[in-house]
Amino acid sequence: TRYHSLHPFHKLLHGGKLNKGQVQAWALNRYYYQSTIPIKDAVVISRFRDRATRLEWRHRIEDHDGDVGSEGGIERWLKLTEGLGLDTAYVESTEGILPATRFAVEAYVHYCREKSPLEAIASSLTELFAPGIHEERIAGMLQHYDFVNPDIMSYFKRRLTQAPRDANFALEYVRTHATTPEQRAQVCNALIFKTNVLWVQLDALQHAYVEGNIPPGAFVPKAS
Repeated sequence: TRYHSLHPFHKLLHGGKLNKGQVQAWALNRYYYQSTIPIKDAVVISRFRDRATRLEWRHRIEDHDGDVGSEGGIERWLKLTEGLGLDTAYVESTEGILPATRFAVEAYVHYCREKSPLEAIASSLTELFAPGIHEERIAGMLQHYDFVNPDIMSYFKRRLTQAPRDANFALEYVRTHATTPEQRAQVCNALIFKTNVLWVQLDALQHAYVEGNIPPGAFVPKAS
């Protein structure tokens, strides 16, 4: 009930109810979240003395950053923004993102740094629900937007296999290590916190680009 697939903005996005400028604003702001994930994951790794956990978590950074000669999720997201007509240097600068986007994403990194290692891992459990939203997004955006093609949707296709693998490890970890009622409550609250991080970013997009309250300095779509 708290997952951001149920947010009104996502229903507009997947249902073809947004114009190109509004889709650009979504992709631009979401880039800040995507590009921060490997930073967050590096923070999570720094919390563990256990080598096996660090090794398991490390591939998440490679999934997003890529490696020498291999494309990562950040590059695939830039294919999306470029395909939507956004300048890559502008996207990477993050100058045009909404203040709430920046605050929410930085709060997520701070959470993983300051809370317990168990909570840091538990906060990633939103990935349990990711494949469903990716499938819905791929189908909906390809069906409804003539400015979207399969090539620029490659990020979501790749996550269909990556997200379940990551989620299964995190779920098994919290099942093993959350051994008290207090720790189990921490796991649940960590997941709630993460759903709030995702939800509030869509609140900001709805307020700015659907209701027309774009804050100073944020991206302004060109008139169609």
